[in-house]
Amino acid sequence: MEPYICSVVPCADYDPERVSAAMDAALTAIDGLDFVKPGMRILIKANLVSAMKPEQAATTHPVLVAELTKRLVELGASVVVGDSPGGFFTPAALSHVYSVTGMELARECGAELNLDTSSKTVNIGGVAMKSLTYTAYIDSCDAMIDFCKLKSHGMVGMSAAIKNLYGVIPGLLKPETHYIYPGMELFSNMLVDINEYFKPKLTLVDAVIGMEGNGPTAGTPKKLGFLIASKTTYAADLLAAKLVGLDPPSVPTLKAAMERGLVPKDISELSVCGNIELLSTSDFDIRPPKTVKFLGGTKFLVTQKFLEACFTNTPHLKKKKCVGCKKCFNICPAHAITMVKAKPRIDRKKCIRCFCCQEFCPKAAMIVHRPIVARILQRKS
Repeated sequence: MEPYICSVVPCADYDPERVSAAMDAALTAIDGLDFVKPGMRILIKANLVSAMKPEQAATTHPVLVAELTKRLVELGASVVVGDSPGGFFTPAALSHVYSVTGMELARECGAELNLDTSSKTVNIGGVAMKSLTYTAYIDSCDAMIDFCKLKSHGMVGMSAAIKNLYGVIPGLLKPETHYIYPGMELFSNMLVDINEYFKPKLTLVDAVIGMEGNGPTAGTPKKLGFLIASKTTYAADLLAAKLVGLDPPSVPTLKAAMERGLVPKDISELSVCGNIELLSTSDFDIRPPKTVKFLGGTKFLVTQKFLEACFTNTPHLKKKKCVGCKKCFNICPAHAITMVKAKPRIDRKKCIRCFCCQEFCPKAAMIVHRPIVARILQRKS
C-alpha cells in the first residue's frame, strides 16, 4: 500500500451507527488494519489535551475511540488508550481526564486506559530534537494509532495528526519543551522528529465536529462532518488542511515535513478515496501563522521587530474574562508573565509565542491576536 493513500468519508454526527459505518468505510478503503495480528498490544494515542467534555470538541470523541477499539479487539489485539494531558501526569489526573472526556466508553469496549506515568529518555538524532523524554507506557505496545482531533491552533495554525504526537511528552515537560524549541520552524521540526521516531501505523482524524477560532482548547465547535484515515500522519494533515481551506505549505508542521520529502507539496499527489469537493469547507475560522518577506532593496528602513509587530500572532488577554487564577503565570515556559493587580501582564520581549497561556486558560481569557495589517492582507489574498 502506497504511503500517500488516504480516505475521507462523511460522518454527520457521533451517532454510534453512523460512526460505525464511517469507520468501516474509512478503514476498508486503505486496508487500515492490515497490520493487526492476534496478540498484538496496540496504543490508540487520542488527543486528550485536558479534562474537557466531548461536546466541547477539544478531544477525540469517545464514540470514535470505542468503535476503533471494538475492531481491534475483534482482530485479537489488546488495546491501550492513552495521552499525556497538560499539567500533572499522575494516575489521579489521568483518571479524571478519562472520566470527563468519556473514555470510559472505550474501556467498556475492551480497552485499557493507561495509568502508567513513568517516563523514558532516548537519543533520537532528529533534525531539531536530539534527545526525547516520553511517556514510557508506549514501549509496552507493539504499534501506535494516532487518533487526533482537527482543531485550530494558536502557534502552528492547525492541530491534527502531526501535532497530536506532542502528547507523548509528559505534561509538565511540555512548557519546558516549548522553551527549548521556540519559534514555529524549530517547534514544527521537533514535532516531525517525534513523528519520525514513533511512526504510527495508522492515522485517524476526528473531523466530525472540529474546533475553530481560539483553539485548541477555547475555540468554538464547528461541524465539519468527515473522518480521515491514512497510513501516515503527514498525508492525513495534508488532506485535512485542504479540506478546511488552508494552503498546506502555510501550516508550519506540514512545511517542515514537505522540506524533508515526507509528504507531497500538493494534494493532487495524494491518492484519496472519497469526495473532497463534497466535504470541503471554506468558512473554517483558522488562523494560520503567516510571515511576510520583503525581497530586494527596500527604500524604507523597516526593522525586524516592526515586521513582527505587524504580521505575527500573539497571545492577548481579555481582561473581563480573566479571573486571576494564575494558570498562565504558572505554565509560561519563558516566565514572560507577571501578575499585576491580579491580572496577567505579558512581557513581549520575553514571550516566545508558544501560546501555552492561551491553550490552558480555563476561562478562554487568553486569545490568539492577529494584527490588523495581517488580517487585511489575509482577506485580500
